[in-house]
Amino acid sequence: SGLFVEKPPENVVAVTGLDVTFVAKVDASTLTRKPTMKWLKGKWLDLGSKAGKHLQFKETYDRNTKIYTYEMKIIKVVAGDAGGYRCEVTAKDKCDSSIFEISVEGEDAGEDEGDLDFSALLKLLKNAHPSEYEKIAFQYGITDLRGMLKRLKKMKEVQKPSEAFLKRLESCYSVEKGKKIVMSCEVLDPNVQVKWLKNGQEIKPSAKYVMEANGNVRTLTINKANLSDDAAYECVVGEDKCSTEVYVKEPPITITKLMDDYHVVVGERVEFEIEVSEEGAHVMWSVNDSSKYRFKKDGKKHTLIIQEATLDDAGMYHAWTNGGHTKGELEVEEKELEVLQDIADLTVRATDQAVFKCEVSDDKVTGKWFKDGVEVLPSERIKMTHVGRFHRLVIDDVKPEDAGDYTFVPDGYALSLSAKLNFLEIKIDYVPRQDPPKIHLDTTGNMVSQNTIIVVAGNKLRLDVEITGEPAPTVVWSKGEEAVIATEGRVRVESRKDLSCFVIEGAERADEGNYTICVTNPAGEDKAMLFIKIVDVPDPPENVKCTGVGEDCATIWEPPKDDGNSEVTGYTIQKADMKTKEWFTVYEHNRRTNCTVSDLIMGNEYMFRVYSENLCGLSEEPRMSKNTAVISKTGLELKQAAYKEKDMACAPKFTQPLVDRSVVAGYSTAISCSVRGFPKPKIVWMKNRMILGEDPKFLMQNNQGVLTLNIRKPSTFDAGKYVCMAVNDLGQDEVECKLDVRGKEECNK
Repeated sequence: SGLFVEKPPENVVAVTGLDVTFVAKVDASTLTRKPTMKWLKGKWLDLGSKAGKHLQFKETYDRNTKIYTYEMKIIKVVAGDAGGYRCEVTAKDKCDSSIFEISVEGEDAGEDEGDLDFSALLKLLKNAHPSEYEKIAFQYGITDLRGMLKRLKKMKEVQKPSEAFLKRLESCYSVEKGKKIVMSCEVLDPNVQVKWLKNGQEIKPSAKYVMEANGNVRTLTINKANLSDDAAYECVVGEDKCSTEVYVKEPPITITKLMDDYHVVVGERVEFEIEVSEEGAHVMWSVNDSSKYRFKKDGKKHTLIIQEATLDDAGMYHAWTNGGHTKGELEVEEKELEVLQDIADLTVRATDQAVFKCEVSDDKVTGKWFKDGVEVLPSERIKMTHVGRFHRLVIDDVKPEDAGDYTFVPDGYALSLSAKLNFLEIKIDYVPRQDPPKIHLDTTGNMVSQNTIIVVAGNKLRLDVEITGEPAPTVVWSKGEEAVIATEGRVRVESRKDLSCFVIEGAERADEGNYTICVTNPAGEDKAMLFIKIVDVPDPPENVKCTGVGEDCATIWEPPKDDGNSEVTGYTIQKADMKTKEWFTVYEHNRRTNCTVSDLIMGNEYMFRVYSENLCGLSEEPRMSKNTAVISKTGLELKQAAYKEKDMACAPKFTQPLVDRSVVAGYSTAISCSVRGFPKPKIVWMKNRMILGEDPKFLMQNNQGVLTLNIRKPSTFDAGKYVCMAVNDLGQDEVECKLDVRGKEECNK
């Protein structure tokens, strides 16, 4: 919105070891409140948190001109200060920003990292909550904060006064992996010989370790530092010594794929995934209870997994590397549940049975029953069952105190079903009624033919048979002539009021046979007969062999000895080349006991295997063919056709240009074009003639010459002119477009 009246230069060349200052001025004459100023590096790193010895910030205000002046000063520039920066000012509904680039020049720029800025680090740690310590140190490139502090404490205890040194080594040094570091001290005697030790072992001069003596100065240079150089070092003069610690920092790891937001319902799986610039990088996740979550690393991919989301998991999740930060929001909604049958009010008499029943749309839903707001617990009189989508609360021998409001609450849902139990006390002369018993047999889903039930071996059979009659009839189950009387065990009978349940756990072949249920009372008798058939997967077929071989085919097979007590419905035939021994299916559900396999390659040898199949599925194992099929190779003459190679070289040429775009801030977008050229051209994307580089906000893709630039959640600062350039040895070509980013307020208007 044009708040800046003076901005930092767009490109600044800083010199290693010297200070550099950046100034920005803001006109506050039209503002109703004081503006807020931020200095940022890259897209996300707020430099205000790093104020201290290396970075200094200053703010002044001129009451006459109503101009705010902001300064950022970098003390003793190092190579790590190079990169893209942004100053951003906001005031209520107005904002403005300016971007600038710092490049660092100078002899051995970035090679000697010098002292580690512990003062700034310790200052931040002092004012932070202990839970933030490791995250702050992580941003300084220190992945083992406890180990570093322990080594520093030990080093301070070991250091003793010495008269052999005029100037001791610095307390500690830091260096980025792959760079060099120089450690120096001054001795009293310019002619004295010194020894350099690493973790107590003497260091010998080499191309990696360079030792120099210049007057009183003694220098140790470590070239191309790696993680093994992270150690304690000592300079020894006779019996005296001075020591230091060297910390090797890994280069900043950037986040190349940012974390996406998630919107799920309770119970669903959540995977927050990011990608970083290097494999094996350290990634810190912000979670309070790491035991609840699972973390996965796969190359550059890092994933936080929530197996089954709950309402408590909702919130913001963060991930940090030592060079980047991303976050994603998790929204968790309660699942929707449809009530298929509500609970009905009941009015019952003393000693009667009360049954509350409801049906919901999900058969996996569990829940709790409450009476007048207090959870109902099972007892000898009170039983709770859950069968499929049905939930029942059964109260036997109803008493006056059982009256009240009953509620069923499904777990994980903002839903409840309520009904009232009324107690009816009636005094009448009771005349016993007699009704003949009746069996109401419903085998829906089990019956395959009249009075026949098929059960797969190993599965469970449960028959719930409703019984009516007055007085309550006696129920007897029999297999053949033998009554089934067990109420526990694998084969048992369970009795309920008006219900008899016959159960077989883990059905076996021996359970097959004719079963009878007989109910009797003084008013009569009723019977029902069932035949329970136990089936299993068949054995593999017998005598599998190749009976004939042609130029590109083979003929192969007999039925299995055991068909699993069910008709064999077909066979599955597979082939495998003896070279690769990889199996491929050539026939499924083949009804015949022989077939011809075609499309075999001449000169190859094949083996075969066969599975039997019935209504229970395929046999557990296949039967291998007793012999193989060798497809004879006939003589062929190869005639090499003359081939003239065509010159495909051409300069890059865009076949589809970029198109101007106008988008809404906060919504991701993409611009595309296409190019051809040989050799394959190098692609460069630029914004306002500045190369985008490895900014994680921009994702560049090249698919068969179709070039795409994805821009994640653009802001108004991302508007401008975008250029795509293609270059190879034969020339170059470029296309451009204009991207306009509108604010949400503008769109609403």
